Amino acid sequence: MRFAKKGNNPALTMRYFFQGLKMLGRRDLRKFILIPVLINIVLYSSVLVLAYYTVTDLIERFIPDGLSWLSWLLWPLFFISFFIAGFFTFTLLANLIAAPFYGKLSAKTLAIITGQPLAVAEQPLVKVLWAELRRGGYFLIRVLALLVLSFIPGLNIIAPFLWALFGAWGCALEYLAYPLENEGLLFAEQKQQIGSMRWGALGFGGVVMLGLTLPVFNILVAPTAVIGATLYFNKIRET
Repeated sequence: MRFAKKGNNPALTMRYFFQGLKMLGRRDLRKFILIPVLINIVLYSSVLVLAYYTVTDLIERFIPDGLSWLSWLLWPLFFISFFIAGFFTFTLLANLIAAPFYGKLSAKTLAIITGQPLAVAEQPLVKVLWAELRRGGYFLIRVLALLVLSFIPGLNIIAPFLWALFGAWGCALEYLAYPLENEGLLFAEQKQQIGSMRWGALGFGGVVMLGLTLPVFNILVAPTAVIGATLYFNKIRET
């Protein structure tokens, strides 16, 4: 599989994300979008409620009455921390649960824009599981390295920039994978193909990452990204 050089243009990949957003309202895609959106709503709401009561209890238990004004500082920090943590954990969990639906959403999107029958390449279960373990290991090693770096004096100054870069790359690998998986490519091949247009992938991943940090809107980001990734690959594919 080869891609046109224009696919390495970050502005082009970001444009397809917003085209994906426009397609969310299509009736023929609705059944592939509804369940993943419900999964995101339930997961985020459950974690938010649980975290709210946990933080409330901690504030009441450890902050003396005379320092209650500190709660005004802690609550904003809580919400900021929640959405950062949500990006790196809850989003991955939601995607894991909704992955079968996203694969079908990508396939249906391709069928709509090409006019061809719905088709998804089937892979042996063992091969798929091994590829997903490799994906998990790939992310885990880099997350641990960044965590260590974040606590090293001096070097931790650049940690936020590296987290942002890794977040964009991780989103690219996560959402650009669905149309490639439907072509029969698993993680190693996906990473190679996405790496061949690294700047375009980082542009796409960056706008997805930004969307995931926005409350409420982040519920719609995953299906939008899957549709946008499918439109993008269909446009730049040469062979």
